[in-house]
Amino acid sequence: MSTAGAVVVYGATGHTGRFVVAELRRRGLATIASGRSAAQLEALAAEWADVEVRPATVDDAGSLDRALAGAAAVINCAGPFALTGGPVAEAALRAGIPYVDVAAEIEANVSMFADHAEAARKAEVPVVPAMAFYGGLGDLLVTAAMGEWAAADEVHVAYGLSSWHPTAGTRVAGEVSHERRGGRRVRFADGALRYHDDQPWEQDWLFPEPLGRRAVIAEFTMADVVTVPSHVDVREVRTYMAVEAARDLAEETTPEPESVDALGRSDQTFVVDVVVRAGGVERRATARGQDIYAVTAPLAVEAVQRILAGQSRTTGVASAGAMFDAADFLRALAPYVSVELPS
Repeated sequence: MSTAGAVVVYGATGHTGRFVVAELRRRGLATIASGRSAAQLEALAAEWADVEVRPATVDDAGSLDRALAGAAAVINCAGPFALTGGPVAEAALRAGIPYVDVAAEIEANVSMFADHAEAARKAEVPVVPAMAFYGGLGDLLVTAAMGEWAAADEVHVAYGLSSWHPTAGTRVAGEVSHERRGGRRVRFADGALRYHDDQPWEQDWLFPEPLGRRAVIAEFTMADVVTVPSHVDVREVRTYMAVEAARDLAEETTPEPESVDALGRSDQTFVVDVVVRAGGVERRATARGQDIYAVTAPLAVEAVQRILAGQSRTTGVASAGAMFDAADFLRALAPYVSVELPS
């Protein structure tokens, strides 16, 4: 396969990166695998002969420039994104190509909007952070649920995961975020991100069937508190996590995901339930699927395909809901994700 106009996957040998490479190949898109380990990249190339490999490290701008040379876009799958997001995005801007990442780290996403918005706007290059299960999917659901509404009073995003078997990358990224905020917790309230020391608490959330009423950790804050307010006029964004999944994440001995099907997906299933309220009216949107890491691949690849096809709505740094037609994007995720949107 020719690599002319290829999509570079930085962090291609990681758990999510491999899903992204597989999705690009499934769609017939030329793919370049990049990352820090030349040996792991060569092993990947031996498995997928049509994938070119270009090692690069984030502390060597020249190596990143060589990795992106001649490419059409880059998808950054290498966490912690607090370390990789800036350098890879800057390399994309130098190359004049779209940048998409799958960051779930709240502070990394804040930094992407704060540090790169002006340069991306001037370069007229699309930069889409958090184009993943956490951040991107919720943002698309919120945007689709709002429809013609220009503003909302409250946004609630509840994650009903059957379990959460975190990857090593997830654990490292969580540690980096914890350190960056000095162990404090964060919420989006009164129109701003606010750090606090309040203890988490449990409450019930009535998910659509078949989940039904489940205990969740309230204010289990995810990247939606960055993506949604980046383009939605809203005073409060709250996210919730199923208690079982939160306990899995907290337990150091919880194993990494294990493949159970031909696509390499684990048996972890999810329901993302979004409630938007404005002026006493409530709207709801829901997505269901399998494996939070695997489903990130069609999210990120669909984003790149739409940008390259001229189906994006803006340039500069923008979240999924601002960059794309949210309802149309969500429908395109079938069969990986089934969605229910307001009629």
